[in-house]
Amino acid sequence: MAKTIQAVRGMNDILPTQSASWQYLEAVLRDVVHAYGYSEIRLPVMEKTELFRRSIGEVTDIVEKEMYTFEDRNGDSLTLRPEGTAGCVRACMEHGMLHNQVQRLWYKGPMFRHERPQKGRYRQFYQIGVEALGMEGPDIDAEMIFMTTRMWRSLGLKDVTLQVNSLGSPEARTTYRSALVEYLSSRAGELDEDSRRRLDSNPLRILDSKNPEMKAIISTAPQLPDYLDSDSRVHFETLCALLDDAGISHEVNPRLVRGLDYYSRTVFEWVTDQLGAQGTICAGGRYDGLVEYLGGRPTPATGFALGMERLIALLEAGGSELPGNRPHVYLVLGGEQGTRSGMVFAEELREAVPGLRIQTNCGGGSFKSQFRRADRSGAVIALVVGDDEAMRGQVTFKPLRGAGEQEVLSRQDIAGRLSQVLDLQLNRMAEE
Repeated sequence: MAKTIQAVRGMNDILPTQSASWQYLEAVLRDVVHAYGYSEIRLPVMEKTELFRRSIGEVTDIVEKEMYTFEDRNGDSLTLRPEGTAGCVRACMEHGMLHNQVQRLWYKGPMFRHERPQKGRYRQFYQIGVEALGMEGPDIDAEMIFMTTRMWRSLGLKDVTLQVNSLGSPEARTTYRSALVEYLSSRAGELDEDSRRRLDSNPLRILDSKNPEMKAIISTAPQLPDYLDSDSRVHFETLCALLDDAGISHEVNPRLVRGLDYYSRTVFEWVTDQLGAQGTICAGGRYDGLVEYLGGRPTPATGFALGMERLIALLEAGGSELPGNRPHVYLVLGGEQGTRSGMVFAEELREAVPGLRIQTNCGGGSFKSQFRRADRSGAVIALVVGDDEAMRGQVTFKPLRGAGEQEVLSRQDIAGRLSQVLDLQLNRMAEE
């Protein structure tokens, strides 16, 4: 017997018992983004490899170790997207969306990185990204953070902390980079392998090291805020003032960096201690140099991305009761006339009661076996249409959960009764 084929390691199925939670999360986040006037853009999952080499950088773990890259039949090098910002900027440039315009965009979908799978980190993972292009003031940075704050509030998340920092102008960061390299070089013998590799190519990323043995070295390194130019300092102070005005608490983390040259000024992360090592659930900041890096005119831009798997895990860790996908009603059918009449009746109910989830018994079976299916489905109500009910224009109404007596009603009265009882039952279930 042939061995069964399983999913690729780190690429997980989202099963029917889980998908309702994902749909709920996506709907909440979509509604928040739309409340700020952002429009959805749908992007390819595959791009030319050069896009990521130029945007993310040759000397990064993502490009060097983690991208899924291959040649197609034409010999072109293609890559499954490891992140969404580069593709969004490419689309805006390609379709002429940046000339004398501003754009507020969002997208969702899978990203791909060949990392070691662990809780909260998968090789296929899902993100929602939000990007704003063409605006350079701290107000749009603040709007990004306002939006994420509203997302957490809408989801009922409390155990998250906002960290912010400023990277300054490219010139200020160049000066800081020199001071950082000088300091780290003086302690080169204490650096781990990754840090030694990054010392010449991308030294700011050393500040992001998760190696506990690097903690003491990093703690005494020069701090980027000490090297900020005056315009960036004012930009950052204005942002912090806007956050204070909105009552959004935040921590200034001078070690929070983005190591690529096109990043500038504001960076932020939302972090939690509820998910172990994978503590960042959302990260963002300004990338004013990216459009120019990709061959366009200098264009200010800012954005953020959040990980869907980590949000789901955080909601579950906090005890949130995520919605299921169980039907409200299970329709039990008996006899030839009852089955034919009941199938049509189910369509009438879906039309009459918006949002009703009704599962019709298919495949026959005795009333006893059908009621077992109804119970397993999680439905709140069973409706029975047999030959007798079909002939009389009636339906047997049987509550499956909670209080209530079985009763026989006319077909005309069922829609109103369902609306009344389901509202009551679902509210009670939400309270529980």
